[in-house]
Amino acid sequence: MAETHHFDVNRLFSVKDYVCVVTGGATGIGLMATQALAANGAKVYITGRRAEALENAAKHHSPEQDRTGGQIIPLGPCDVRKKEDLQRIVDELSKKEKYIHLLVCNAGVAGPKAEPKEEDASDLKKTLWDNESIEDWQQTLETDVTSVYFTTVAFLPLLQAAIGQTKKEVGGQGETSKIEPYEPSVITISSMSGLMRHAQGHFSYNAAKGATVHLTKLMSAEFQKLQIRVNSIAPGYFPSEMTAKESDEKNKSGFPEGKIEATGHVPLMRAGRDEEIGMAVLQFAKNAYVNGEIMAVDGGVLNVVSGR
Repeated sequence: MAETHHFDVNRLFSVKDYVCVVTGGATGIGLMATQALAANGAKVYITGRRAEALENAAKHHSPEQDRTGGQIIPLGPCDVRKKEDLQRIVDELSKKEKYIHLLVCNAGVAGPKAEPKEEDASDLKKTLWDNESIEDWQQTLETDVTSVYFTTVAFLPLLQAAIGQTKKEVGGQGETSKIEPYEPSVITISSMSGLMRHAQGHFSYNAAKGATVHLTKLMSAEFQKLQIRVNSIAPGYFPSEMTAKESDEKNKSGFPEGKIEATGHVPLMRAGRDEEIGMAVLQFAKNAYVNGEIMAVDGGVLNVVSGR
């Protein structure tokens, strides 16, 4: 039975001594997840296609060692669409770590955009036909869905190896309350766009993220026999290189003033804050009684935009 001090936030959401991997972890939502984990004591390996971005994220966002013990460590570079790259970083990591506790599959692309505004079928065909290609669709699906599957599969042995390992949980009054087993998990980053019927001009992206949502449910059901949980965060409007088209010298992005308000369908009338992604990551990382769930962190958009 839990005593009151067992509900101390530092006990509930500490990931001290966790070993984590975040794909696309140098910018955007991946960097937000990385910061949340490292700030709460985790050793976080980040991977992506650009070595310079990985090094820059570690340089600017690693926490003070004497305060949390967390670390941000570049791993790669790696193109998650390539099985040989995935196996290479798994092999590289296996030389340093015996297991990992958390995998965050975040890498993704936006895909082509074509606004379906026309009411004449011939005009609509021209807009969609001329502004999208089969190659664009294939790249979007490869990055946003296929790579999530193969990344997860690649890391399954390292995730399962964490089972049976234990850590000391410290209660809110400073004493060690009990020994708790690690329970490994995967967090996929889908999108509110995969939960709505509005195409937003991104048929391929929204279709891919819808597939990521279902893939998450499939993996959660099939991989629970390995004692590995799989959940998904479906973000709304958060600043990233994908949504804002750029980042600053610290790999951080921002929206122009009024951009989110102009959409007309965000009840909170603002973009999401970095910390709000961090809260969702820690919830899925620590709550072992949650499996196969999709958490929309969207400012209420799905309350006013048609969903599935």
